[in-house]
Amino acid sequence: MEKIKVMFKNRYSNAASSIVLIALINGCAATPSPELSSPSPVAEISPSPTPVNQPLTVATSNPETATNTKIQQYLNQLTSQGYAKENQGIWMQSGNTLLANHQGTTPLPAASLTKVATSLVALQQFGPEHQFITLIGTTEKIENGVLTGDLVIQGSEDPLFVWEEAIALGNALNQKGIKRVTGNLIIVDKFYMNFELNSLKSGELLKQALNSQIWPTEAAAQYQTLPPNTPKPQLIIEGTVKVLPAVPNSVQPLVKHYSLPLAELVKKMNQYSNNLMADMLADTVGGAKTVAQKAAAATGVPPAEIQLVNGSGLSEENRISPRAACALFLAVERYLKPYNMTVADVLTVVGKDKGILSERPLPKLAVIKSGTLDNVSALGGALPTQKQETVWFVIMNGGANVESFRTQQEVLLKGFLTEWGAVQASPPELTANPDRISKVSRSEIVN
Repeated sequence: MEKIKVMFKNRYSNAASSIVLIALINGCAATPSPELSSPSPVAEISPSPTPVNQPLTVATSNPETATNTKIQQYLNQLTSQGYAKENQGIWMQSGNTLLANHQGTTPLPAASLTKVATSLVALQQFGPEHQFITLIGTTEKIENGVLTGDLVIQGSEDPLFVWEEAIALGNALNQKGIKRVTGNLIIVDKFYMNFELNSLKSGELLKQALNSQIWPTEAAAQYQTLPPNTPKPQLIIEGTVKVLPAVPNSVQPLVKHYSLPLAELVKKMNQYSNNLMADMLADTVGGAKTVAQKAAAATGVPPAEIQLVNGSGLSEENRISPRAACALFLAVERYLKPYNMTVADVLTVVGKDKGILSERPLPKLAVIKSGTLDNVSALGGALPTQKQETVWFVIMNGGANVESFRTQQEVLLKGFLTEWGAVQASPPELTANPDRISKVSRSEIVN
């Protein structure tokens, strides 16, 4: 029975900077022109999808008059500015009460609201505690600090293996006694580094990261975010980077690297609306069509209301109805409840979490996901209030002036909050589990 020794932990108090630094393409970006033996998942509670016989949406007719009237006024204002009503979608509900509905069942460009669907399906498939394991091994022995064979890296689709992870891995290999590798760096299966999908390029980045003497500027900058006195890895690989279709025979394990738990990965993804992470996670669960099918099943909405071509939202062909988008937030909330978690554990809490929403004057303590393309501005989530309790909402705007849409969304929510009353503290259903702060990624030496 193999023994595992914990050697390095990588706390992500500063890891967000890595997401920002390394070519982060987020949901606020303009639309671009159109797998050693297999890693085993960490033991966890088996997740169950949300039962479809417990609807997450309410009837589409007879919304509460006062709120719906204000929404009609908002839409009329957009019309007066030249925006077509058929390009706008609204859904608001509180508990079983429908507050407002405009084109609630019409699929509209969802932009990065798509990431809520990807988050839900990934969580359902793997569970919030799942960690992606990268295995590091060799076919040769270590003598006097020299590994005379190849260093073998077997990936498992970790979407957030960045400079900090590689530095921790390098330090673990140094602790194992390896200072130099005379052979090659072998990459097997889906190993991503710094959001790079090309395995060869990811391997080249890893080779740099393992030897601080050849760090590029970005790696040196990310080292500064790590805890004081973190060692700098010194591992020279004399050979080249090679990508193989299968693990070489007789590979002996050296180190296992565990990613952050999935819930924390999803939180980072959503805070910074990282499109590459979202597409990686979507691919891991079977692709965009699988995400759409499973998201529709989890929410109980007709499949036609969730149409996806990718997991990130970087296409106007990703279409979700306002009702379905709202149901996605509620499905995430329901799924996480047995784990003593809430949507605040995987989405941005305004005023508490850093990210792409930090600069927007949105209601404090709201739990929100935004989405932006060239001609799309979407906003949705949970708004805590005194009078209406928690209001779940989705606003989807289509038209040329995204900045104007954002401003008017903010004014609309501020108006509702003035009427319904702001809360001074997050309600339980929108409070993150404080125990999640201790969750870390880690490298373990295999003895």
